[in-house]
Amino acid sequence: MAAGEEEGQAAEPEAVAEPEVEEPRSFKDLGVTDVLCEACDQLGWKVPTKIQVEAIPVALQGRDIIGLAETGSGKTGAFALPILQALLETPQRLFALVLTPTRELAFQISEQFEALGSSIGVQSTVIVGGIDTMSQSLALAKKPHVIIATPGRLVDHLENTKGFNLRALKFLVMDEADRILNMDFETEVDKILKVIPRDRKTFLFSATMTKKVQKLQRAALKNPVKCAVSSKYQTVEKLQQYYIFIPCKFKDSYLVYILNELAGNSFMIFCSTCNNTQRTALLLRNLGFTAIPLHGQMSQNKRLGSLNKFKAKARSILLATDVASRGLDIPHVDVVINFDIPTHSKDYIHRVGRTARAGRSGKSITFVTQYDVELFQRIEHLIGKKLPAFPMQEEEVMMLTERVAEAQRFARMELREQGEKKRSRNDDDDDTEEAIGVRNKVTGGKKKRRKA
Repeated sequence: MAAGEEEGQAAEPEAVAEPEVEEPRSFKDLGVTDVLCEACDQLGWKVPTKIQVEAIPVALQGRDIIGLAETGSGKTGAFALPILQALLETPQRLFALVLTPTRELAFQISEQFEALGSSIGVQSTVIVGGIDTMSQSLALAKKPHVIIATPGRLVDHLENTKGFNLRALKFLVMDEADRILNMDFETEVDKILKVIPRDRKTFLFSATMTKKVQKLQRAALKNPVKCAVSSKYQTVEKLQQYYIFIPCKFKDSYLVYILNELAGNSFMIFCSTCNNTQRTALLLRNLGFTAIPLHGQMSQNKRLGSLNKFKAKARSILLATDVASRGLDIPHVDVVINFDIPTHSKDYIHRVGRTARAGRSGKSITFVTQYDVELFQRIEHLIGKKLPAFPMQEEEVMMLTERVAEAQRFARMELREQGEKKRSRNDDDDDTEEAIGVRNKVTGGKKKRRKA
């Protein structure tokens, strides 16, 4: 990694002293300039969040930052506002680079930069996989102020796009750093650190402090200040968390029961695989629900399409793999359902963090089958609380089984048909996806018969 000599210096980040004075009440109190305070106001950001209170004043003093904050805590504002304020003081192209682990998060951060910087004419470009490199090269040639990128595609442009370099870069942000490293982007991050100036400001944001993140911190940051707003794993106070204990073979029926019981809410349902996400979306559609899938084997356009339909409330149920569990800010998720329990307990925090954001309330319900008891106990241990059971009428669930079994049959047939169509021609159905990978997997529909 670059900047090896800073290792000793940055090993122990300085902790922020507990403020003895009353907590600032506005962005202006934090030192944010008037024009950006107005932008915050237009976005409906009335009061700074905890991480913003801790990080913004320190960042405005020109210090490097390690921000440890729970999901949904306003991290994007914590790094975007100081960057935009510095950009106002010394306008320059290719001023800041934000690295993120997923494409969706990159687009979301870009939206926030553009919204906050619209009155000052800030231009940002998103550089991620799944999109034509030529159009990205043209966007980079226009030298935007801020680049938001996934590490792999950015390295691709640094190596192959003529005339593009980051030698003048002033700010580097690594958002969700633990996840960037978990997705094995270490080599790419190393390459990026080698070609950007040593004399820059670096903000590293992470939900968890892993060994890899500490190593990255030592290599990339100079004498950083640590801004931690949550030392232990926690879920937001206004989130009501429940579990239901069910036999595995009736999982689909229980899901339909809960969607009926809580009708009128918007739902985010997490499945463990792309295949199960697609199957469950088809199953729910056959039963008349407006469900839409979002997973890694969909093309980029389809993924953004799904997200936008859900954000615009044209669909009330979004089924997703963990691709969507972190970082995505969809303001109106009322209920998160863990249809498949997460194998990593920390993912539970990120999943349920999709609801009860920015002070709103929300519900989460986790499905626990006879095979998931140990995983569920680990989650309870991590969050430090015992979850209550969600109240249910078992007889009503059993009354649904026949209709659900029929919908399961139709869903399996549709999955098979989609696989066959995809092989014969490039079919493009509304709300489904166009990735060959998922088609090849789902044509083996036999596996699903055990669930019916």
